[in-house]
Amino acid sequence: IFNMNRQNLDDPPNSRLFVVTSRAVTEDALRDGFSVFGEVQGVWVVKDKQTKESKGICYVKFAKSSQACLAMEEMHGKVLSEGTKPVKVFIAQSRSSTRHRDVEDEELTRIFVMIPKTFSEEDLKDTFKEYGDIEYCVIIKNKFTGESKGLGYVRYYKPSQAAIAIENCDKTYRAILAEPRTKATAPEDYSGGASRGDYAGADQGNYQAMDYRSGDFTRCLMMSTRAALTQEQIFALFDLIPGMEYCELQRDAYGMSKGHALIRYSNLGSAVYAKEKLNGFEFPPGNRLVVNFVDDGEDRSSPVGRMAMQFVATQMMSSVWNGGPSTSQVMKPPGFSNVSPMSRVQTDVSLPPPKKLAPPDSKTKERLFVVFSPSPLPPDVLEDVFCRYGSLIEVHLVPGRKVGYMKYAEKQCADEAMAALHGRVVNGVKMKVMLADPPREESHKRPRTY
Repeated sequence: IFNMNRQNLDDPPNSRLFVVTSRAVTEDALRDGFSVFGEVQGVWVVKDKQTKESKGICYVKFAKSSQACLAMEEMHGKVLSEGTKPVKVFIAQSRSSTRHRDVEDEELTRIFVMIPKTFSEEDLKDTFKEYGDIEYCVIIKNKFTGESKGLGYVRYYKPSQAAIAIENCDKTYRAILAEPRTKATAPEDYSGGASRGDYAGADQGNYQAMDYRSGDFTRCLMMSTRAALTQEQIFALFDLIPGMEYCELQRDAYGMSKGHALIRYSNLGSAVYAKEKLNGFEFPPGNRLVVNFVDDGEDRSSPVGRMAMQFVATQMMSSVWNGGPSTSQVMKPPGFSNVSPMSRVQTDVSLPPPKKLAPPDSKTKERLFVVFSPSPLPPDVLEDVFCRYGSLIEVHLVPGRKVGYMKYAEKQCADEAMAALHGRVVNGVKMKVMLADPPREESHKRPRTY
C-alpha cells in the first residue's frame, strides 16, 4: 500500500489527512479531488484483506501541513463522486505520537512563538497578520513583575493560516503549534492580561496537603521504569495533566531505551500534581513508576519566588483537580468533566459524555472492526469508551485474537466513533478502528446476531 517511507508519513507534522468516504470512491478520484490544494505525495485506500474492496477509509499525504489543512477546510462535507456520500476529512494522528489529538480547530489554529522581550501585542500582531486573519495575540508575562517572558501565542481563525505562519515566518521565532488550551492552562496562557484574582476564587479546602519545602519541586520531572515503555505510552500518560511542554524517552548511543524519560510542564502546578499522582503509579499493572523532580535551572531562592510557586501549585490543584483520586486510582484527566474520578479509562482523546446503550434487539446498521495493540481491552472499558458516540448495541471480542467488533444501531454514530478513536491510545492500548465488512445476510435484510 505504502509507496513512500513510513518515517516520512508525518514529515512535516499534520500533513496527512484521514478521510471517511464511500466504499465506491476510488484512489484516482481522491487524488484528483485533493491535488488542487497542493502536492499530493501519496493516497492510500484501506482495503479488506480478503475481498480487496475499499473499507471507506483513506489517507491522503501532502507535502505541506498548510496544504493538508486547506484541503480539510474545503473538502469536509463535499461530495467527491456523483452518487456517493459527503466525505469527512480530518488531520490524521501522528504515527509516532499522541500529541495531536482529535483534529479540532482549537488545536490547529494557535501557534506558540519566541519573540523579543520588547515586543508589544501590537508588534506581535503586525508581524504575523500577513499569514491570515488573527483572532487574538497574547504575550506571556511574569505574573509578579509584568515583564514579558519573550514568549507569545497567536490565534488564527483557520488551521491553514496557522500552518502557513509556521512554514513561512522567520525561523528565529521558532513557531510551533501550541498545546490545546484547557480550563487548567487558560490562566497560564493569558498571564499577560489575567490578574491574580483569577486564582482567588478557588476552593482551597479540597487539595491534599503536600510538602512545599524550598527547592524540592520544579517544572521538570524524571520518570524511571523497569518495564519497557514506548515514547507514545509515556507521552499519553503525562499528557493527561495539562501544560506538558516536553516529553522525551532517554536513549543510549544504540537507540535503546534507558528506562528514563524527561518531562517538562509549562507551570509548576501541573508538575507538582504529576509528581504526586504518578510517582508509585502502576503502569502497566505491576510496573511501579518512579517520578522525581529535577533541576530546571530556575531561581527559586527568594521568599517571593517560593510563595509564588506554592500559590500557583496549590491553587492549580484545588481549582482544576478538585481534590482528585488517590494514587491507587486512575486520574481524572483535565477537561473530562464527564468522567468520574473513579473512571478506569486513561486516554489521549477528549471523550464526550457517556450515552445509554441501544436496546439489545436493535437492528445493526454499522459495525466497527477494532484491532488492539499489544492486547485487547476489557469489554466494560470498551463499552465505556465506544458508547459515548451513541447507539452502541454491544461489544464483541473475538476469543483468542486481538480484535473485536462494536455494533451500532446508527451509522452516523459509528462513523463518529471511528473518526474520533482510530489510532488512539486507551489504558496504554493502541486501537485501529475501521469499518467492518457488511454482514453477508444484508441482502436478505437479516442482520447478523454477532
